Amino acid sequence: MLYRESGSSWWPLLWGPAFAVAGYLIELITGPASVRLWTLVGLGLTLGAVLWVYGRVKTGSVVLTAEGAQFGREKVPVAMIEACRDVGAPTGARVLGGGWSVPKGTTAVPLRLLDGTVVLGWARDPEALLAGLRRVVRG
Repeated sequence: MLYRESGSSWWPLLWGPAFAVAGYLIELITGPASVRLWTLVGLGLTLGAVLWVYGRVKTGSVVLTAEGAQFGREKVPVAMIEACRDVGAPTGARVLGGGWSVPKGTTAVPLRLLDGTVVLGWARDPEALLAGLRRVVRG
């Protein structure tokens, strides 16, 4: 593994139970409280957070190995990458991973493929990704 970043951490799963406990305590102070209701609210919020985090991990992760680079759900074999140095990003270049633009909080990393097309990889730490790419890409 030459470079890895996760699309999200799992700590947002604590939001649901935290909001449910806060709601229960506020209700307990103001009158009768329903444990069953707040348990269901906490479970519902946690389930929503699980789905959201899982989606972010699947679509926002970047993994670079000696064999390939994965941006979100799209994999590119390293053998297909011709250059990662001095590659300009033309207007309208395709973003790897299937998005319209690079994900929020990331920086575009232009890559020239063997067929001459330029695609945009992305990372939160583009210098670390480029350092990893330079170890496996000749150009």
